[in-house]
Amino acid sequence: MDKKYEDMLIEEAELLLKYLKEKNAIRISEIIESLHVVDVAEILLQLEESEREELFKYLSWEIASEVLQEVDSETFNSLIKLFSNEQQSAILDNMADDDIVDLLGDLSEINRDEIISLLDLESAEDVKELLIYDEDTAGGIMTKDFIALSKDITIYNAIELLRETAPTAETIYYVFVVDQEEKLVGVISLRELIVAKPNKLVEDVMSDKVIYVNVFDDQEEVAKIVSKYDLLAVPVVDYEMKMIGLITVDDIIDVLEEEATEDILKFAGANEPEYYEENDFSDRIFKSVKARLPWLIITIFGGLLSAQIIKSYQFVLDANTTVALFMPILAGMGGNVGTQSSTLTVRSIAVGQIKGNEILKTITHEISVGFIVGLISSVIAGIAAVVLNGDKILALIVGIAMWINMVTAATIGTLIPLIFRKIGIDPAVASAPFITTTIDITGMSIYYAMATLMIVKLA
Repeated sequence: MDKKYEDMLIEEAELLLKYLKEKNAIRISEIIESLHVVDVAEILLQLEESEREELFKYLSWEIASEVLQEVDSETFNSLIKLFSNEQQSAILDNMADDDIVDLLGDLSEINRDEIISLLDLESAEDVKELLIYDEDTAGGIMTKDFIALSKDITIYNAIELLRETAPTAETIYYVFVVDQEEKLVGVISLRELIVAKPNKLVEDVMSDKVIYVNVFDDQEEVAKIVSKYDLLAVPVVDYEMKMIGLITVDDIIDVLEEEATEDILKFAGANEPEYYEENDFSDRIFKSVKARLPWLIITIFGGLLSAQIIKSYQFVLDANTTVALFMPILAGMGGNVGTQSSTLTVRSIAVGQIKGNEILKTITHEISVGFIVGLISSVIAGIAAVVLNGDKILALIVGIAMWINMVTAATIGTLIPLIFRKIGIDPAVASAPFITTTIDITGMSIYYAMATLMIVKLA
């Protein structure tokens, strides 16, 4: 966010607090109307609960409905209860069904039923249907608020139908076309509708090359399709090709952010967000411990294995204790190279860049990079070892071991995510703790094996 705009929001929040204390409804309304609803929601979330509730009472139900779409489930549940049942119904009627479903997903069954009971019959049925689908599938993020034209009607009738139904639709930039059995058969843009002759049939103007997704497709796959074809919206069909929903680009942006966050957390050795939608401090601590501890335990056992390797080469250390001086740099450089390779590989897999022959190219690329940076780094490390220690044989061992270790690290960092994907495991699980622990073990083995080969000269 622009610094000036951020400072402006802080000033507006301070003014709102000032006018809240003065109960100056006119000034509060003026500030709220001058802000975007997203900014109003952001200010609300920064306030104390009592201040938040007090400010929310000054919002009209139209603005309140838009603000509630931008907050988390817990805040939504507490704020909407500030209105009467009639006002709650009006607010919910003004919200998109898919946004309501997103908010209901994290509420208790009792609270969920209370909200659904305030909806009109049609919206309640749509929301219940959407709640059936897993939240990370196309069905879980789609909306039922879409317009589908029959292929047999004229352009004139189609435009008249749009005039009547457009206000309740999520988007009309694309209008999808169905046959008499409600099966998706085509798509027509609003521009094409406007310029077409009124007496022509929709079927004559539409394009039958329509991109669609299945209701059970994973949301990440849906996001890739929307991104690949630069779509503003994509229709959702069932196994009989009947159109049952629509996913718009704003939902896809949320999916991309969610998936990127999930991959970053996994790669860091955590399994889920630790701070979102969780106000209780003790619960936050428990969630953080639960998410991080498994990977740290794996790291402990990896470290113990590395220690056992060092112990088995105790005779090398007894011959020359300076061997131990270069262990940290070998482990650190190998870990950095492995993490870099695995990060780039996981990201390339996530965006669909690694397919077919690209797998071999990716492996060759990373090994080549590891070879070159390893060679340069090993020369620098060898020279430093001579300057610091004066032992040319040890410097040679350090240099060669670092070179081999960095090539090995680049290979491991690339292969593990690719192998994980091949066997059906999320490549992001090839996290930094897993990669670095593996490379530490191989690095120590390489270093001490080389030192053993030259132990006579070291002694």
